[in-house]
Amino acid sequence: MKVTREAALAALAGIVGPAHALTDPDLIAGALVEPRGLYRGRALALVRPGSTAEAAKVLAYCNDQRIGVTPQGGNTGLVGGQTPDESGEEIILSTQRLKAIREIDPQADVMICEAGVTLADAQAAALEADRLFPLSLAAEGTCTVGGIAATNAGGVTVIAYGNARDLVTGVEAVLADGRTVNALSKLKKDNTGYDVKDLFVGSEGTLGVVTAVSLKLFLNPRARATAFVGLESPEKALELLRIARGRLGSAVTSFELIARFAYDITVRHGFARAPLSGDHAWYALIEASSQIAEGFDEAFGAMLEAAFDEGVIEDAALAASLEQRHAFWRLRESIPEAQFPEGGSIKHDVSVAVGDVPAFLKEATAAVAAFEPGARVCAFGHLGDGNIHFNVSQPLGADKAAYLSRWDAMNEVVHGVVFRMAGSFSAEHGVGRLKRGLLARTKDAGALHVMHAVKAALDPNGVMNPGKVL
Repeated sequence: MKVTREAALAALAGIVGPAHALTDPDLIAGALVEPRGLYRGRALALVRPGSTAEAAKVLAYCNDQRIGVTPQGGNTGLVGGQTPDESGEEIILSTQRLKAIREIDPQADVMICEAGVTLADAQAAALEADRLFPLSLAAEGTCTVGGIAATNAGGVTVIAYGNARDLVTGVEAVLADGRTVNALSKLKKDNTGYDVKDLFVGSEGTLGVVTAVSLKLFLNPRARATAFVGLESPEKALELLRIARGRLGSAVTSFELIARFAYDITVRHGFARAPLSGDHAWYALIEASSQIAEGFDEAFGAMLEAAFDEGVIEDAALAASLEQRHAFWRLRESIPEAQFPEGGSIKHDVSVAVGDVPAFLKEATAAVAAFEPGARVCAFGHLGDGNIHFNVSQPLGADKAAYLSRWDAMNEVVHGVVFRMAGSFSAEHGVGRLKRGLLARTKDAGALHVMHAVKAALDPNGVMNPGKVL
């Protein structure tokens, strides 16, 4: 910092107002730690601009005075990308006052939202216009659209709609020096050079602060069908996916795979009721939707019957009401929380080619058993796009701290299997602080050079989210 703490706070308060340049430890404590408690930082202040213009002034000042800026939306990220370092010399720039939904255009099927709009509010606004914004996450009540753009969030509907990069049609962003980039767009076709928005989607706040996004909308489905299925193996789950897509095509919007251990702990700890009466080695949650309501339930049911006839599934429950559908999804979305009572859990957010998922699960489970006998694999995720959350709970009776101290070593074991299959060590959570070293070791050298060059060009003083990604 080129100025004193007092001078910096006075200048920032002059830009956003004293009520929005917060330093009270009690008021900013929640913004200093990421949800899993892996990172806990300090901050000069929590600064909450109320407009893009204010954000631009904040960034220009911080760039001039060499004050690091950590952008933060809903603080739901899981790799420490939204957490300041321990120096206390960075500010947290919160986008949560940028709450306006600027426009919904049903003809263009585009909605323009400011960065602090929660995903749930964006979904609700789209529904009011009889449209669907399909990106769906367990944290949708808290995460923000600026955050999902900055982290290229995925979720449970990627199989049908893609991740954030596929759903963001444009961005408004403020660069480190305070210049504003307006790349918001409602156009389906625009072939005018570099796609500037894609610099910021997935950049995790290292190139600038996303202040608004234009989002792709879809026709609101007229019919939806959901089933919870018990089956023998991931191979059988792939067969079910083949049958579902063969019979329903692009109507399949979610296909979630759940291991027996993940299912059992979620039910045992009271987060959800068991949808099926018997026990199965694996489970799948499948959902499909259509614009044509007539006959869709029958088509979905016929798909399940075909899977029964081919010996692919062992049991299935078809949601007969909206409440039952929510109950199925509650089980799936409660798995991360259900792991807490089981002690320490070492997480892996990985992806391989869809057809390689069964082989990955088999090889990674065997590798974990050899490395940490008694460790319990809690595998679940988005089979339809190859993204598996391969979490490993500590052995029963083990010391939690001692187990978690082997986090990096366990990562090496699991990621070794991922790399042999040409997969990714970060399917949807990003890089942040947690995986920065992995990126440096495994990213293609040419691609890494491009990333460093872009960073140097847009943030030459290194004030944007320092210590993250690169």
